[in-house]
Amino acid sequence: MFIDEIHFDAKGLVPVIAQDAKDGTILMLAWANKEALEETVKTGRGTYFSRSRSKLWRKGEESGNIQKVSEILLDCDCDAVIYKVEQIGGIACHTGHRSCFYKTLKGNAWEENSDVLKSPDVMYANHK
Repeated sequence: MFIDEIHFDAKGLVPVIAQDAKDGTILMLAWANKEALEETVKTGRGTYFSRSRSKLWRKGEESGNIQKVSEILLDCDCDAVIYKVEQIGGIACHTGHRSCFYKTLKGNAWEENSDVLKSPDVMYANHK
């Protein structure tokens, strides 16, 4: 079975990079356990394991910004995964940016490289 080939860490997790399937933008990095990966394969929806909440996290369950997974890739060491996704709503980051990687190092300071597309207060208004 595919899941048996993945090398999970001591906590039973593997890092997952969510990448825009169309333009290749790296949208976010999260973690998945076996259950999250199996659910992603079954449903086609980006599912992760929330380390802070110790439970499955179905991307977009609170923000509405779900991920439709079109392809899953495993690296050569079998210890990292990529979900190629269509980011429904266009926002992957809980800060309201398209990507979680919205800071670029300029000299020795971080500068934002993109605008907030939607205020987190608005995005999560129905879930507080």
